Amino acid sequence: MICSGSTVLKTTIPSFSDGERLDVFLAANLSDLTRSAAQRLLDSGRVTLEGTVVKKNHRTSAGESFIVILDEPQPPLAVPQDIPLDIVYEDFDLIVVNKPQGMVVHPAPGHPDGTLVNALLNHCKGSLSGIGGVKRPGIVHRIDKDTSGLIIAAKNDLAHLSLSSQLSSRSLTREYDAIVRGVLKNDCGTINAPIGRHPRDRKRQAVTEKNSRSAVTHYIVAERYDRHTHVRCRLETGRTHQIRVHMAYIGHPILGDTVYGAKKPELGMSSQCLHAAKLSFVHPATNEPMELFAQLPQYFTDALANLTNKRKE
Repeated sequence: MICSGSTVLKTTIPSFSDGERLDVFLAANLSDLTRSAAQRLLDSGRVTLEGTVVKKNHRTSAGESFIVILDEPQPPLAVPQDIPLDIVYEDFDLIVVNKPQGMVVHPAPGHPDGTLVNALLNHCKGSLSGIGGVKRPGIVHRIDKDTSGLIIAAKNDLAHLSLSSQLSSRSLTREYDAIVRGVLKNDCGTINAPIGRHPRDRKRQAVTEKNSRSAVTHYIVAERYDRHTHVRCRLETGRTHQIRVHMAYIGHPILGDTVYGAKKPELGMSSQCLHAAKLSFVHPATNEPMELFAQLPQYFTDALANLTNKRKE
């Protein structure tokens, strides 16, 4: 039975997933779906094969096409929360915050509150652009939960439209500091490789020609260590996980990135050593050029100190 507010999906098993448990396949290939949620769908009869309800332990065969009925997710309604903010700049039109590592930008499944948006709603007293909707008011661009650094939010729709336009035209620039595994040979370089959804894991991104978008990252070497390199990256485009994917693509994944790099924590880093250090844009109201910086956070400087000490040993 299909209820109002439901989404009907058709998914076909590719050759590389032949023989896989169906609940495992669904969790890996449907966005924001956990394995337990996939099992609940199967238990409730919401997955069918040629009109027949499928059991959760069903083993797939290449070419099988399943119909999946999903309830439309209801966007979490963000509420104001008194959470401290490290404000780098603020005026009537916008606010720029130095986000700490570990903070989610906006409410999402598994993170209903405690986000940057919750903190902004409290600080700005509801004065945020409505273009992002109730889920992410004011948010012009995002950075990952475990990436620290600068993020800009618009306080009104005109500011939001201007900043979004600058983002699209690539005149709003973002620069990051990162520590990567391995020693880069070249002092600078450009990675021009398209990024799209990983073909076998929908929770990851990958360099791929299929269903991808162009992605360009420029980098320069700040310091070399025995087995690591401190780099500064400038985004020309802004794809999901772009720097993490691109650096892993050239064989130098970011230190602490257990998704695209080593699967176990290294040098005490259990999340990526990546910091959004600089934002450059034109102010949407005054047309004045803006250049804002966020100093390297403690976790980053501790990692650099650790690498320096190891070099001296």
